[in-house]
Amino acid sequence: MSSDELLNDKWLKKLDRQSQVILDRVVFNRKTFGEVFDRQTLLLLGKLISDGIINQVDFPVSTGKEANIFRGTTPEKEFVAIKIFRTSTMTFKHIATYIEGDPRFSYGYKNRRDIIEEWARKEYKNLVLLHQAKVRAPAPIKCVHNILIMEYIGDASKPAPMLKNVLLPNPQKIFDEIMGFITKMYKIKIVHADLSAFNILMFRQKPYIIDVGQGVLLDHPSSLEFLKRDIYNIVHYFKKYGIESNEQLIFEQLVKKKKG
Repeated sequence: MSSDELLNDKWLKKLDRQSQVILDRVVFNRKTFGEVFDRQTLLLLGKLISDGIINQVDFPVSTGKEANIFRGTTPEKEFVAIKIFRTSTMTFKHIATYIEGDPRFSYGYKNRRDIIEEWARKEYKNLVLLHQAKVRAPAPIKCVHNILIMEYIGDASKPAPMLKNVLLPNPQKIFDEIMGFITKMYKIKIVHADLSAFNILMFRQKPYIIDVGQGVLLDHPSSLEFLKRDIYNIVHYFKKYGIESNEQLIFEQLVKKKKG
């Protein structure tokens, strides 16, 4: 169904009042509407409003491979990030690598939406683990089906920029802190598995780890391969600041320390 057809569909007129509020408040184009706001997602957002979790959806923040992120506002006028995993255009080829072999995905799924909702819950659980390990990341607030509510990183005027878009005044400090995050995650047996300058936000001179849905436990057969890649990405990004590190040595020392 096209976006125009979706906008004119009869069921849209039958949505409850809170879901109609979403249509009035959110900023979107018709293509985005068709990809993100299917009927069930609208109803879920309406339920989040009626339950007092959010008050409104403000504006789009970013579009990723699996989800769209919006800034939202709570009834207490606090900002939150609303991550909506797309149920119609999500690329399974991308996520299969991180699901196969993860013990948290050891059972079957009835349909496409089931696996997407489990992916959303996986990101929520990974955020919980990161906070327990004192890794700076958005605080998880609530996960309902394909919608994840979490802490908004940014201020009233704009969201925090990605690391790749920031000129760092003290790159060595930030590099050390990010490597410290990798170490803390490894100690609690989790690997980000897609860490790069695209998945780190800079806010008030501090790095925040984001997009942790693909994070895997060390039980995953490719966890060490993912860990090597995470370390490689960070080491090579910071070479532009003249910071020279041996990613293989960092990896070996981290794994050896854990075994010891």
